Amino acid sequence: MPADPDDLLPLAPATLHILLALAADDLHGYGIMQEVLRQSEGRYRLGPGTLYDNLARLVREGLVIEREQQGRRKYYRLSASGRRVLAAEIARLETVVRDAKVLLPGRA
Repeated sequence: MPADPDDLLPLAPATLHILLALAADDLHGYGIMQEVLRQSEGRYRLGPGTLYDNLARLVREGLVIEREQQGRRKYYRLSASGRRVLAAEIARLETVVRDAKVLLPGRA
């Protein structure tokens, strides 16, 4: 994990959605997919390959922690580093939206 969360920005959409899904609670893979659907109001759907490839990378990078299995399900938790990266990405996106509203008045 880099010392500066900004070094990992911008986040890919799948990464952003996974981190957002884990922001409130620990979830297993299917739970993450369902939370992404809920948060995006059905506009963003993660397939299992995309989800688990990204989760493996996020665990290696220290942004997500893999918890003990409960039955057959492995649970995931957002790490402190993951929270810092997510907060930095939200701040970056807020700036993008603010700039867009200036450039496109009445459209944003």
